[in-house]
Amino acid sequence: MKKNKGIYIWLPLCIALSIAAGIFIGNVFSIFSPVRSWMGGAGNNKLETIFEYINKSYVDTVNVNELMESAIPTIIAGLDPHSTYISAENMELTGDELEGHFSGIGVEFMLQKDTVAIVNVIPGGPSEAVGIFPGDRLVYVNDSLFVGKGLTEEKVFRNLRGKKDTKVKLGIKRGTSDKLLTFEVTRADVPVKTVPVAYAVDGNIGYIKVTKFGSTTYNEFISAIARLKNQGCESLIVDLQGNTGGYLGAAIMMTNEFLSNGDMIVYTEGRAYPRENVFADGSGTCKDNQLVVLIDEGSASASEIFSGAMQDNDRGLIVGRRSFGKGLVQSRHVFKDGSALQLTIARYHTPSGRCIQKAYKKGDRSDYDMDLVNRYNRGEFDNRDSIKVDNLPLFHTLSGRPVYGDDGILADVFVPRDTIGVNSYYLRVANSGTLREYAFSYTEGNREMLKKYKTWQDAAKFLATQPLVDNLVEYAYRKGIRRQPYLIEESRRLLQIQIESFIIRNIYGEEGFYSVFQQDDKILKEAIRLIKSNKATKESLRTELYKR
Repeated sequence: MKKNKGIYIWLPLCIALSIAAGIFIGNVFSIFSPVRSWMGGAGNNKLETIFEYINKSYVDTVNVNELMESAIPTIIAGLDPHSTYISAENMELTGDELEGHFSGIGVEFMLQKDTVAIVNVIPGGPSEAVGIFPGDRLVYVNDSLFVGKGLTEEKVFRNLRGKKDTKVKLGIKRGTSDKLLTFEVTRADVPVKTVPVAYAVDGNIGYIKVTKFGSTTYNEFISAIARLKNQGCESLIVDLQGNTGGYLGAAIMMTNEFLSNGDMIVYTEGRAYPRENVFADGSGTCKDNQLVVLIDEGSASASEIFSGAMQDNDRGLIVGRRSFGKGLVQSRHVFKDGSALQLTIARYHTPSGRCIQKAYKKGDRSDYDMDLVNRYNRGEFDNRDSIKVDNLPLFHTLSGRPVYGDDGILADVFVPRDTIGVNSYYLRVANSGTLREYAFSYTEGNREMLKKYKTWQDAAKFLATQPLVDNLVEYAYRKGIRRQPYLIEESRRLLQIQIESFIIRNIYGEEGFYSVFQQDDKILKEAIRLIKSNKATKESLRTELYKR
């Protein structure tokens, strides 16, 4: 498989472009002169006739390109929920983070008191190069005032991101200076990590968080494995909670690290796309390590490929809650104007034959978009018995364990959502952004003092002695969130842990953040317990233990 790893990265992107461009686009979108020049094709069909008739006979002058831009999303909406049209404007805003970078100035920010506060400066990025620091506040962009109630995250993105090598002038207010500081930043490719943290979570158990599957994910993952093994880690927890997917090839290469030669990883098949089987080549470095994979309702697509392959091959124990259920493969066609069409061209299937795509109606996304809300209302996040499998197709793993298709990946070990400390007061301070704002405000006021601690562990010990929750309550009260003493006490530990973790992240980065943030995490504790009990070994997985 090594010889083909480069091919697998581009597998979903390169297949059937002729189908997407030649058949669908050519027959549907290639129309009269203005549109032909936009699409680069020609055709003779009802859609062409309609637009040509409008262009020639409509009572007022019509901008055909604008009309087409409005029409395309409606046409695509008649297909599946994951085929979509992305305008050129939104393509620029989205960037290309799956490629492991985007073009911008290289900062993480938050909106606070109607200003842009720099939370973090990405190492190796252009802002670090010119001397912008965490805690700086953005006041001007290209000589235009950039403060006030009209600020939105989208507006900030549109002004700070842009084409590589373009320049942007920033006016910065820094707490240590009375003068406004001016920096000219040349936009560049800013690295985006998809494996933000890997650390020994308990003795010889290693934890790896994977946030998405991009072109750099495999290399990041292999580096993380090497670091953990050098630290003596013999068992692994791979956290795919909230990972919405990405490149199929990245998931395939990551899966290969855990399977034996000849084990099936996945197969894909579509109407105009012949079945393509992918097998492990036996070169993986983790074929014998105990493995637990964490999933939840936000784990989708490539995350489900990895989880499904581990489950069907009886290779890893899947812990958490039922995954999202996206089993459709998209191919992206980028047009000359920078817009793009993501068209579903195939379905992927796990080794047992499951397609885990949940049900949908073509042209009707209302129920599909409400699926997670409906799951919540049915109690699926709290009780495994609320998940109904009677009408789902039954498949079996290599050892004969029952698994189900057409509705996501069902975890081997169910862990309900953690609601301890979650009440109306906590939700108000968390969902309003007040908790993170307070953590940033505390960091800003104590940055130099916190930097004196050599490790995040030392800083965490200090923060644990501070009245952070009481100060948060006062901060929130000044922002209009009334005090509720009983609810505050009920949420106190949860609030304390989260404030500490965000402060640690602002100074020390991701490892400290995850270590503090997850210290009471139920799903992680269950994964550790299972590994310590040797429940995730190949031998355990191939017994009757987890048959349902």
